[in-house]
Amino acid sequence: MQPSELTLSAAADEIRARRLSPVELADSVLERVERVEPHLGAYVTVRAERVRRAAREAADDIAAGRHRGPLHGIPMGLKDLIDVAGLPTSASSRVRSGHRAPADSTVAARLSDAGAVLVGKTHTHEFAYGLTTPQTRNAWDPGRVAGGSSGGSAVAVAAGTATFALGTDTGGSIRVPAALNGVVGLKPTYGLVPRHGVTSLSWSLDHVGPLTRTVEDAALVLAAVAGHDPRDSASLATPPARYLPGPDTDLTGLRIGVPRTYYFDRVDPEVEAAVRRAIGQLEALGARLVDVEIPMARYVKPTQWGLMVPEATAYHEDTLRTVPELYQDDVRVLLEAGELMPAGDYLRAQRSRTLMRQEWERVLRDVDLIAAPAVPVTAVEAGQEAITWADGTVEDVADAYVRLSAPANITGVPALSVPVGHDTAGLPIGMQLLGRPLGESLLLRVGHAYEQTRPAHGLATATAAARQTAAAR
Repeated sequence: MQPSELTLSAAADEIRARRLSPVELADSVLERVERVEPHLGAYVTVRAERVRRAAREAADDIAAGRHRGPLHGIPMGLKDLIDVAGLPTSASSRVRSGHRAPADSTVAARLSDAGAVLVGKTHTHEFAYGLTTPQTRNAWDPGRVAGGSSGGSAVAVAAGTATFALGTDTGGSIRVPAALNGVVGLKPTYGLVPRHGVTSLSWSLDHVGPLTRTVEDAALVLAAVAGHDPRDSASLATPPARYLPGPDTDLTGLRIGVPRTYYFDRVDPEVEAAVRRAIGQLEALGARLVDVEIPMARYVKPTQWGLMVPEATAYHEDTLRTVPELYQDDVRVLLEAGELMPAGDYLRAQRSRTLMRQEWERVLRDVDLIAAPAVPVTAVEAGQEAITWADGTVEDVADAYVRLSAPANITGVPALSVPVGHDTAGLPIGMQLLGRPLGESLLLRVGHAYEQTRPAHGLATATAAARQTAAAR
């Protein structure tokens, strides 16, 4: 096994025991970047010399007894909405040409303090306003979408060109690409991870969170970036929590809600079958399954768009008027649509969100968490615009991918996407666990317990490379 194939926790153990140097790990990841990045397009930019210099500094610190913890010397990717001092924050947009961040974002600073090594900035759907990240290709099949908007981060982790990454999630932008690329994605409770220095899409829906290869790795990253920051007005002042799941897989007494409505409506049969099998594994570990009704399901889409569209347009007001031609067509149309939305629609969406939060709180009093599909269908082919369901319903691809993830953004509850298998085409399938506010520890415990029932899988690009070779023949 090459160092780039190691999970975060495994690499951290090797570094701590002095069996692996951060320099060896960085070199392995950079070799992986050189080999697969031209086929995948996960990164906006990679600065190899900066990576090697940071890795040497980490190695020197550790050799001198200044070990900072499990992230010390670990290569990471940061979605290119996240400021790093002196580097561009392009948001994968021509609008940001020439931009340089004046200071670190809170999360970048915390990861730097923890000793993590930045490999590069990863691609996003332009300004995070989309669910496909068109410039990036799926790690398992380059002919399919990566998912978005944190597509670059998910693909980098799946492909071994970053040991972990950060993304942002406004309507599913961590969980969707995590599910489509077979990695773990965590959208924390709204306000748990500060967003200072992170380009906004929709301030009342935006979250920052980790993409990793295992649930344990997600817990390690969350511990490093969570915590109050007064510069983010939504930041929660919460006491430190223990996120790292223990070895116990016994879920006896846990009540897991299984939706009767909404989450299994218009879902690909292979996705439904894989998720229900995974839920069955949780039951086999001792959990009790409880049928639940998803409240206010018919209002999810209008509430999500009613909040996001006007907030995004407000953020882009100046550049939309001065340089509209620099936006990609799909994003510009959405931003211009926001200018036409009446204030009353935004206020109604806010009222709907308040009611939805209250109703979800009621449901989550009766169960400890909810298990459901992360996305209704695996990665579609690049350029595909719509999905036709068995009942004849035609759904826009972006609407399909956001449909099952939006409730957690509207309500602010934490949600974790965990890989639960592959369809017959070999494409990953994800299960979503949704919990009570600040219930990350329980979600991570359950996700980790499920993970122990399945064999670990290797890097995704081994499959993608084999397909490319076969196609070339």
